[in-house]
Amino acid sequence: MLHINELTYRIEGKPILEGATVAIPTGHKVGLVGRNGAGKSTLVRLIVGEIAPDDGSISTAKGARIGYVAQEAPGGDDSLIDWVLAADTERAALLDDAETATDATRIAAIHERLVDIDAHSAPARAAQILSGLGFDDDAQRRPCREYSGGWRMRVALASVLFLEPEVLLLDEPTNYLDLEGTLWLETYLKSYPHTVVMVSHDRDLLNRAVGSIIHLDRGKLTLYSGGYDTFEETRREKQRLDLKLQKKQEEQRSHLEAFITRFKAKASKAAQAQSRVKALARMQPIAAEIEDRVVPFRFPAPQKLLASPILQLERASVGYAPDAPVLSRLDLRIDQDDRIALLGANGNGKSTFAKLIAGRLATLDGTMRRSQKLEVGYFAQHQLDDLAAGLSPFDQITRLMPTATEAERRSRLGTWGFGAAKADTRADNLSGGEKARLLMAMTAFHAPHILILDEPTNHLDVDSREALVHALNEYEGAVILISHDRHLIDASADRLWIVRGGTVRPYEGDMESYRTELLAERGGKTRVRTADDKPDAKSSRADQRRDAAERRQQLAPLRKTVQTAEKRMETLASEIAKLDGALADPDLYVRDAAKAQRLVVERGQKAKALAEAEEAWLAATEAFEAAEAAA
Repeated sequence: MLHINELTYRIEGKPILEGATVAIPTGHKVGLVGRNGAGKSTLVRLIVGEIAPDDGSISTAKGARIGYVAQEAPGGDDSLIDWVLAADTERAALLDDAETATDATRIAAIHERLVDIDAHSAPARAAQILSGLGFDDDAQRRPCREYSGGWRMRVALASVLFLEPEVLLLDEPTNYLDLEGTLWLETYLKSYPHTVVMVSHDRDLLNRAVGSIIHLDRGKLTLYSGGYDTFEETRREKQRLDLKLQKKQEEQRSHLEAFITRFKAKASKAAQAQSRVKALARMQPIAAEIEDRVVPFRFPAPQKLLASPILQLERASVGYAPDAPVLSRLDLRIDQDDRIALLGANGNGKSTFAKLIAGRLATLDGTMRRSQKLEVGYFAQHQLDDLAAGLSPFDQITRLMPTATEAERRSRLGTWGFGAAKADTRADNLSGGEKARLLMAMTAFHAPHILILDEPTNHLDVDSREALVHALNEYEGAVILISHDRHLIDASADRLWIVRGGTVRPYEGDMESYRTELLAERGGKTRVRTADDKPDAKSSRADQRRDAAERRQQLAPLRKTVQTAEKRMETLASEIAKLDGALADPDLYVRDAAKAQRLVVERGQKAKALAEAEEAWLAATEAFEAAEAAA
């Protein structure tokens, strides 16, 4: 049992957790969710004991070990397998004692304890975990110092999983994993024998690997049964019921207040009126749950669509040295309406392929034909570190819009989700999600024909990821997606390409078949199917791609109508705001009464036009949503 009781924690006087209470039964697996900045990582640190609460308590079963992935990645000359094995300090100490002990009783006790903790199978268990996280036999024997930070964090994760603590805490574990590692972790956690508390924004992982969801919102913790989809549905229904109850309570309060006002002065009704006063005092208001608005992503449509294929590779190869290609035998084409997700373990060349398409690497051999006016937008996680720390979003957009007015720049920033305060905040003071949103907006600023997104969701919460799905589906250019988020791939991509064996080839299955084959393959039972294999589905990926493209084409005019109506509403609202500002000047009516009258008439006309524009927008939105549902 992990019991959090009336927990309160403040940062600079601001409550992050306030009277938070939840009980997690032994052996349960729960996902901890909430908006970015809600305090999820703070709660994990409180459970671990890195920081102390201002009030309340956290308790676990007596003797329960708490496992947590350290923020410092392992380094040094120890091999990966040795580092993981060393995490079990009891086993290491017992093995050392076994080498030096001379007393027969002590030797017997040591070996008995080694059997109890299953010490002899430890190397096999450690190797299996490392293999699942992407390290083959040779890699496991290499020193930690040879790996980059992200790979070392996988080793740190492997160390915690190897220990099998009674309470396992995971804070965004998939940030260090590729899709293949995420699929393995999901399967591992489902069979994990102890309690798991996992902070994650991966919808599929939260649907498959946990049985409950803890929602952290406004400093409170609420436990929901089921995976993420069930939690979301339950929470929405609760919100609807709360709003109905609030309305009913307001009506009851008004009735009581009216009774008190009418009869409190009459002696015959005084006792009843006093009773109503007490009832009114006891009536606690229902707190309306206000949803934090998620700012949508907006990817502008290419100014001019190009003839397909917009890019074609023939027997091409690419790499960083002429005599050492990373990828070769590339025979592929990209069309204007393509939605392509790249599969394959990290290190196989997905990012190298993305750089080739983006024009950051040239072919070593073969040919790459691309439309002359092709514009490519390229987003990659490592670019977040390249944002100049001292520059604000306003400074960044000034570089992109050097001739625009300040009002135009700030208006554009507003559509990206950066209001007055955030627009002038230095990049190094922005959250990871805000940096990702800024970089993504800059990537798509020039309306590219191909949008390449390399792990775009690492710093986005679940709702922001859903907003990204909608934006990609509305985008009229081609998309190349590298992501460990299966929901994003399933909802956005209609073609799968696998990067493996030094080349890139179409994959003929879907994400579920890829998951099944991958897990079996890591057990040495099968191989991944490629285009050379006969598809066993009734409809091929090409058919699915054509259907998806046709649906987008059919919806495009309706979407355009909605967007035009939105722009009309924004323009009219802005014009009305300017008129209101002028009419708010009391001197205007004295100084120029005729002008004031003209402005009043003009405002009335604008208000009427805005009402008509809103009606047109509602009608267009209903038509688009109906067509989208029918498709």
